[in-house]
Amino acid sequence: MTAARTLLVTGAARRLGTAVLRDLAARDGARRILAVDLLDPPSELRVEGVEHVHVDLRAPAIATLIAKARPDTVLHLDVLAAPGLAGGRTAMKERNVIGTMQLLAACQRAPSVRRLVVRSSAAVYGCAPRDPAHFSEDTQPHRPPRAGFGKDCVEVEEYVRGFARRRPDVSVTVLRFAGLLGPGVTGPVPDYLALPVLPTVAGFDPRLQFVHIDDAVRALRLAADGSHPGVYNVAGAGSLTLSQLARRLGRPTVPVPRFAAPWLGRGLSRLGVADLGPEQVELLTFGRVLDLTRMTEKLRFRPARTSAEAVADHARSAEISPLIDPDRVRSAERALIELLDRYAAHAREAGGGRD
Repeated sequence: MTAARTLLVTGAARRLGTAVLRDLAARDGARRILAVDLLDPPSELRVEGVEHVHVDLRAPAIATLIAKARPDTVLHLDVLAAPGLAGGRTAMKERNVIGTMQLLAACQRAPSVRRLVVRSSAAVYGCAPRDPAHFSEDTQPHRPPRAGFGKDCVEVEEYVRGFARRRPDVSVTVLRFAGLLGPGVTGPVPDYLALPVLPTVAGFDPRLQFVHIDDAVRALRLAADGSHPGVYNVAGAGSLTLSQLARRLGRPTVPVPRFAAPWLGRGLSRLGVADLGPEQVELLTFGRVLDLTRMTEKLRFRPARTSAEAVADHARSAEISPLIDPDRVRSAERALIELLDRYAAHAREAGGGRD
């Protein structure tokens, strides 16, 4: 990065924001870094060399801050994935959508801004029975998200596109991340993986994809370091079916009828066990996998960890110990397959003898 310039990071008091700040501060001590969030970070999460500023993006104060600080690069990470993180669905939508509107309005009036990087999510594609095997950045979803985090991300991206049209001199990058996992990561998916028994939707075995938080940080750094206009899917290579995921974690599953799955999700949310809203239930029903061609060929970024490796590292860091030893499960599967093979061979022999 160029010395004597200013970088502003929103959503800086949460796990991803803190990781990004640590990475930026370690690699570019000469650049001024402003960390903006509605909440003050705990003392142990403060990053040396970073200026922490308490600002609500929904308030006019963000325009004043940008006008005075004159940042050349803005990393907008303040897009919340779960109502519990914001104090309710209404507050979450206000922070995600209204906060983004205010930030973009402030950036539009600031001639110093030359680069904008926005954290979005693969949730913009929604989940539906007729979805393609892989979502590219240009894929139109069969069932766009109608509420929740996915709908917020759709609206955020609409405002970002409007900003890009009004400020064609600004390099605008949107990163659509798959489910984030890794040390210290919280949210609906990590909460679900921590359950002692994983509820599944009967008759469905969705394919899921993840990205490790370290790779998310690397992708954001790459976007902030150069001019990479456009929208990019970001995820670890490969995918896991939910049944594979459960076996790797050593977690038993309980199939739930599809009509009852939303009720179970609401019940777990009310109990504070796992924030499983309708969009999480749809993800666990139909799954979602991203096409990473543009990420590797145009952004020239390759995550260091696959989706499976992101799951494994998250399980280690979150101390998700197997309730069922995966080796014993695999051994039982092999024994069952051998038994069925022997039974089939015996049936063939018996049938041949009758002929």
